[in-house]
Amino acid sequence: MTDTPETGATITTLLRKFAAADPSMFDLVAPDIDFRIDHYRDEADTGWQIARNLPELIGVVQRLGQEIFPNGTRLLSVETRALGNGWYLTDFHQRFFYGLRQCEVSSLTHILSHESDGRVDFFRETVTTIVDQ
Repeated sequence: MTDTPETGATITTLLRKFAAADPSMFDLVAPDIDFRIDHYRDEADTGWQIARNLPELIGVVQRLGQEIFPNGTRLLSVETRALGNGWYLTDFHQRFFYGLRQCEVSSLTHILSHESDGRVDFFRETVTTIVDQ
């Protein structure tokens, strides 16, 4: 996995913990998280990939684990750039067995996030590609 100089950003640590299925990732999330995942030009139902607080996020992550990432995920790269005032833009490249397609895929997503006091309080992920491998 490759990282950029912003490896100290909370979002980078959060994504590493997500890939490792480490439940301590939730310690890096604010109780009032504003979370959403969208897909670019994809027919996937993402209406359930929204959370307005930590308990809702835990539910979304559990469902992601069951339906999308039944075998976990492997990070290929995480590149995070500071935008200022606690905002970050992250390119997140991963490879995983996609439960809905029942095949191995790679995916590149872009995440706009905000953090305060070492916790992510805003997370918008746009999945740009899901490519069968």
